[in-house]
Amino acid sequence: MKAVLDSSREYAATKKKNHFLHNIKRDSLLYFLLLLPIGYILIFKYAPIYGLVMAFQDYNIFEGIKGSEWVGLDVFRFIFEQDSFYRALKNTLVLNVLDLIAGFPAPILLAILLNEVRQAAFKKVTQTVLYLPHFLSWVIIGGMVYLMFSNSGMINNFLAGFGLDKIEFLSQKTPWLITYISVGVWQNIGWGTIIYLAAITGINKELYEASDIDGCSRLRQMWHITLPGIKSTINILLILQIGRMVSIGFDRPFVMGNSLVNEYSDVISTFVYRVGISSGDFSQATAVGLFQSVVGLVLLLSANFIAKKLGEDGIW
Repeated sequence: MKAVLDSSREYAATKKKNHFLHNIKRDSLLYFLLLLPIGYILIFKYAPIYGLVMAFQDYNIFEGIKGSEWVGLDVFRFIFEQDSFYRALKNTLVLNVLDLIAGFPAPILLAILLNEVRQAAFKKVTQTVLYLPHFLSWVIIGGMVYLMFSNSGMINNFLAGFGLDKIEFLSQKTPWLITYISVGVWQNIGWGTIIYLAAITGINKELYEASDIDGCSRLRQMWHITLPGIKSTINILLILQIGRMVSIGFDRPFVMGNSLVNEYSDVISTFVYRVGISSGDFSQATAVGLFQSVVGLVLLLSANFIAKKLGEDGIW
């Protein structure tokens, strides 16, 4: 009996192996194309993990990782004693929370409104125009912002033409925050609608037909069919957004910030640039990056756990 079982297991393993080799041979070109993204992930995502040891060293660029002195948690202690770090952390959280409040619902609303457009040509043109800002560099956007919102910009010149006081869009806290968040929403709103429009297309069309027969208005269809139909997508993207609360891109705050609003525009990414690149302290920069990753992982797991407890769909 044992011999029969061993023989059957060997036969199943051989069959599985042959089936795998058959798939590789049949789809060899597809597997070959897969090598590029796998190589990218291995080289740029996993290989740099080795460099995290710099956070626990007094890293010397000439000695390298192997020759640098180990200092344990001294680098983290030094960072947590700096007021500038807490200011950067606070600004990062504030800007990300404001982005979440203003920027997260915007593509959802836009996707729902675009879905209601019945003229295909107008819909395509509108989508293209809304997507374009996503492909602009923040350097270009920063130049546009300066031309429009500076003291001598288009908007202030327009206000001055009517005898109104100029608004310090780029040099005072509240106007700068409103400008920063508004420009971010404008840049990302069109691209964010792609995911939601794709989710909306997966909703069963018979639900809309049945609601039309029952006399539902377009507004009720959006509220009772469209939104529930994309709820799982909203949950997943919200969880991912919460996981990035302590992370922030470098380009946007660096380009839009200036010395007059440095107290509000200095975030973790600019802090890392200042201490890691400008000052050459790679140990501090690595330690801050590790801190961001750990806190981001905790937030991601917590948001996913809470979503599952509330009966919503999570990432896993």
